[in-house]
Amino acid sequence: MNARDALLHAASSYLRAHPEELTRILRNALGLRFGVPIAGLRWLAGQAGDGGPKDVVIEPCPPGISVAATVELMGTMVRAQTKIYIDRILMSAEELRLEVRLEGTTMTVLGDAESPVAALIKSGALDLTKSGNLAAHLPGLSRLLGESTGNRLVIDLMKHPAIGKNRVARRVLGLVSSVVTVHGVESDDGHLDVLLRAFPRGMGGAARAVRDHLFTDGPPWIRGMLPGRSNSSSSEPRRGY
Repeated sequence: MNARDALLHAASSYLRAHPEELTRILRNALGLRFGVPIAGLRWLAGQAGDGGPKDVVIEPCPPGISVAATVELMGTMVRAQTKIYIDRILMSAEELRLEVRLEGTTMTVLGDAESPVAALIKSGALDLTKSGNLAAHLPGLSRLLGESTGNRLVIDLMKHPAIGKNRVARRVLGLVSSVVTVHGVESDDGHLDVLLRAFPRGMGGAARAVRDHLFTDGPPWIRGMLPGRSNSSSSEPRRGY
């Protein structure tokens, strides 16, 4: 079973076991909210392959979540725990950034490691109030970080080639963000809810985004639907004599 089929199977199994989720989905849709069950986040965390966090525990901590995991920090295995709050999400054709705040971070060295990092943690000399700086050393995350300082992380998803270098993905982001954008993220006892806002730049902004991303810079067959484009592109310019 591939990853897509496994995800679909897990989602359908969860909905069969929790039919009340369907009602919640419909209610949230009317209120421009999108809820992700925290149980689903736990399942996704359990799918991490080799080199990723191990023994991940995710619990609600409104308005954020509490996460604990075993990670490798500069060659030293540690058990880390922190509370994660998503303060801001910026989404457009030019940027896709998450501004995350980490609170109450703790780290415990596993085993008898004697590395410099282990010594810093055991002595208490490591300033965990600047856990955003430490996250820059986590494998797979450091290449996506923006200007992260103190306990704040700026995750710049445009640095991922599948998004930043993909014209189709950026065009879709531009179109979607003109119609609906993320207003906030908060949690309750069982869900992580994404709050949406419709037409953040007004109807005029949405119309301009459709023009720019779908027609002006869209696929040739769509551009050809614009009035006058098909004739002008197929005929030679007239020359006066």
